[in-house]
Amino acid sequence: MTKPTNQKLSPATRLAQALHFYDAQTGAVTPPIQPAATYARDTDYVPRKPYNYRRDGNQTTAQAEAIIADLEDATESLLFASGMSAANAVIEHLPNGAHVVVPKVMYHGVLNQFKMYHARNRLDVSYYAAGDLDELAAAVRTGETQLVWAESPNNPDWEVTDITAAAEIAHDAGAKLVTDCTGTPPCATRALDLGADISFHSATKYLNGHSDITAGVLSVRETGQYWDDIWTVRNLQGTVLHSFDAWLLIRGMRTLFLRFEKATQNAMAIAKHFEGHLKLTAVRYPGLPSHKGHAIAKRQTGGQYGGMMSILVKGGEQAAIDVARFCEVFYPATSLGGVESLIEHRKTVSGEGFPVDPTLLRLSIGIEDADDLIRDLEQALARAEN
Repeated sequence: MTKPTNQKLSPATRLAQALHFYDAQTGAVTPPIQPAATYARDTDYVPRKPYNYRRDGNQTTAQAEAIIADLEDATESLLFASGMSAANAVIEHLPNGAHVVVPKVMYHGVLNQFKMYHARNRLDVSYYAAGDLDELAAAVRTGETQLVWAESPNNPDWEVTDITAAAEIAHDAGAKLVTDCTGTPPCATRALDLGADISFHSATKYLNGHSDITAGVLSVRETGQYWDDIWTVRNLQGTVLHSFDAWLLIRGMRTLFLRFEKATQNAMAIAKHFEGHLKLTAVRYPGLPSHKGHAIAKRQTGGQYGGMMSILVKGGEQAAIDVARFCEVFYPATSLGGVESLIEHRKTVSGEGFPVDPTLLRLSIGIEDADDLIRDLEQALARAEN
């Protein structure tokens, strides 16, 4: 593989070409799948590449990591077998009793990880309302807090956190800032540019975009012992992303800019149509000027707000569940960021202990015709009312 010279290529071009990949022997423009579990050393008994065993990684996974690092303008990226395993590696690298600060409402899987570690006295966890910088500043402890976690926009309320301001608060306390911007991937939000120390994404979602793998990724600019410790956690737990999934991830990422742009266009049309709807109490979408975090979201994403929104249905919890049941174009399914549109009753999926409005439906808007999606929601709302 060689890179074009004497030209400054845009991130969209570099991503579409998988960093201008081609196989030196065949000229193939698609990266190959390298499925090996073990690696033979050379005649001097030296590893040919930095791999001894599959848990160390392989060339297909490394190619996917290089593409994401380029997209994030990061020094290094590490891929994991799921977003949860990537988040767990960050948690596990912390020493016993470390103080961390996390949002009260965020993706329920990661939130439950922090709560579990707190209950077991493994971590000391404090909480703040997503987007509330005053609460964040009050929760950190100078010289004690080691990690601040920010999710922007947060799932499923889509509150927006000012990442630059959050980074300043974390750094003033001597802590690192981890950001989860899965809802607005690095074609929109480049968290490291905004001051984050570790950028986390569930690559299952927009980065892959086809709902056919699970993956998580961490990206950094400054490496060091903490980064080595995170790599060691991945190695010991065996949670490196496998080669075929890495190949599918590469394939999906090559259309990220196109998919995300279309999802944003569709979501904006749907949000505008349903804002103030007689059968809804709220539409939560950072792309709407009425959203309290709109200005920050616009600055952080360049106006590419993505396809994630929530609607709150009049009539109570069962009415909301019925809307999800009655949709015929939207899939009643969990996950987000795929080419297909999904709808889910978040309280049912997250469980009784998760702080979410029981009338909230989370929508992941895909790349279908926006009018079809609007008509589908309209008919589902009408049926649920009867």
